[in-house]
Amino acid sequence: MNGIENAGALGRFLTLADTAELLNISARQAYSLVRSGELPAIKIGASRHWRIERSVLESYIDAKYEESRRIGLWHQAEYADLPEYSFDPRIRPQNRTSDS
Repeated sequence: MNGIENAGALGRFLTLADTAELLNISARQAYSLVRSGELPAIKIGASRHWRIERSVLESYIDAKYEESRRIGLWHQAEYADLPEYSFDPRIRPQNRTSDS
């Protein structure tokens, strides 16, 4: 059972501490994600504590995977047209002559 599935036992909404534990980050980092708006959350109750809906966290994680995949593809495409070079000092480039 992974962390997100286990979060179902916690209910629909997660605390910042729950979220931090599931993402394997600090509570401060989770708070920063929420405060910046990168990870949508709401304030609930008289004490106005932040809560993150489990489905929103799952969507956030999926979006991060997609972002990572796209960046990887972009990097692959960026270097796809470059010729391969050997940096092995034993291999010397062939000399070209002017009569060829």
